[in-house]
Amino acid sequence: MTDVVLHPAAEPTPIPLRELLPWIVFGGLIMLLAIYFVGAEEGATSLVPGMYVHEFVHDGRHLLGFPCH
Repeated sequence: MTDVVLHPAAEPTPIPLRELLPWIVFGGLIMLLAIYFVGAEEGATSLVPGMYVHEFVHDGRHLLGFPCH
């Protein structure tokens, strides 16, 4: 038997917050848009005419606890 010690080839480096911040903001805006379409896209606040979006996200509304009928 030999005494072999394995060393990692590279150490992980942390990603600076200033590089992550635009992606965090973008993800937050996408999540707000998704919550709007699932939770409020009908009636007076509707951006898309008709019931197309409502029917598309109907099961998601119930899964997240939004009342719709």
